[in-house]
This record gives sequence, structure tokens and C-alpha cells, in this order.
Amino acid sequence: MISVIILGAGNVGTHLVKAIQSSENLNLVQWYCRDPKGVKAPIKDVELCHDLKDLKMADVYIIAVSDKAVSDLSKQLPFENRLVVHTSGNVAMKRLDMKHRRGVFYPLQTFSKSFELSFSEVPFCIETMDKNDTTVLKALAKEMGSPSYMINTEQRQALHLSAVFINNFTNQLYRIAHELSDAKNINFEVLKPLILETAKKIQHTSPYNAQTGPAKRNDQITINHHLRTLESHPEYQSIYQQLTQSIKNTHGIKKL
Repeated sequence: MISVIILGAGNVGTHLVKAIQSSENLNLVQWYCRDPKGVKAPIKDVELCHDLKDLKMADVYIIAVSDKAVSDLSKQLPFENRLVVHTSGNVAMKRLDMKHRRGVFYPLQTFSKSFELSFSEVPFCIETMDKNDTTVLKALAKEMGSPSYMINTEQRQALHLSAVFINNFTNQLYRIAHELSDAKNINFEVLKPLILETAKKIQHTSPYNAQTGPAKRNDQITINHHLRTLESHPEYQSIYQQLTQSIKNTHGIKKL
């Protein structure tokens, strides 16, 4: 049985606690949060810890805090030569204090405390400095029901950047679409089947081949109409123009 301590009570830390606690072959030893009020809804039968000096022994210590706090927290841990990993997509493994056996256990997924998810849909990107530690982290992911991949720092940072485009930027486009449709008293539910179909399509073909729309068709009449419609939203108009030109560039359509 692998024993684990989670350090951090944000979105990622909270979901990791739930997943580890639900596994028969994992032992959640403690959940560390510096602020006693940080755990909004304590999970049953989890030992909370608010002082690093009170941390117990465990096979793996998972740091799930903001990127800027990872390095400092690893330095403050009152022990050495234990397996300490972080969950960041962007922080280099070497930013962990050298006194530890260092690693990365990056869950490539979007997390919100208010939304449950299955860890079968959470691939873990693993990086370590020792083969034995790799074995531990791969076993940890497997017990959580997750696939895992050996990914080095440079690859992981590229994945994180890609994830920002896929998730964060796309969600902002959803928000803009919601605003534009809401302004005309259109129920956003009408657009949800399109959102789902767009995501489903790239399960079977590449994003390049899946592209449709006025930019791909070089339908300048429709494009110009859209731009006029957005005249009262210059920021959105700029986004529309940049994405339209990007699609044209990708598909070899010359700028008019």
C-alpha cells in the first residue's frame, strides 16, 4: 500500500484527496493546509495538518499549491531524502529543493472543487530522477484509475501551454459567445450541442481536418458582416480578426 500526504487545499489538492481516499490500496496519511480555514469542507476521516513540523512519514509527498509557492514549500519541509513531487504543468522539477528525491506528478485536466470527475479521465505526466521513484508514481496513478506517461520538463511545459489554448482560451471564447447570445435573449443551451460535437469530432480526425466555417471557406462577405456586428465590441472584433487570419494562414488562404 502506498502512503501519501497531500500539501495544498486548492482545486487539485482537493480532488487528489478524494481520489486517494477512495482507493483501497492507497493510504492518505495527512492533508496539509497552512490555513485552518483553507479546507472549506473537510472530507470525512482525513487527518488535517496545519503545521509542517507535524508531518508524518509517507511514501510520497504531493505538493499541490500555486506555481510560485512550490519551491519555497519544498524548502520548508522538515525532512530530506523522501519522495517529494509537485503537480504543476509549468514548474521545472529542479525547482524542488535538492534535499529531496524530486519528481513531478502533473494531472493534465481542469479541476474545480464544485465539479466531480473520474480519474480515469485524468492522465498523469510523470518525471523523476530515479527509476524506483518512477515505479512508485506509476503505481500511484494506476491505483487512482489514471493513465500515466513519462514526460520530461520541456515536454510538460509544452503540454501545459497547449492545455491553456485548449481549455482556458476556449472557455473564454465560450464566455464571449454566451455574452453575445445572451444580449439577443438567446438561450445558451442552443449552442451546447455544437460545443459537444466539436469536441467529439477531433476524437476521430485532426483539428486541421476538422476545421470548418467562413474563414476556412474564405467567405469574406460573412466575415465582414460578423466584423460589423462586433463594432460595439472592439476587443472581440480584434479576437475575431486574429483567429480568422490564423485559420486562413493555416489553410493557405491569402490575405485580402
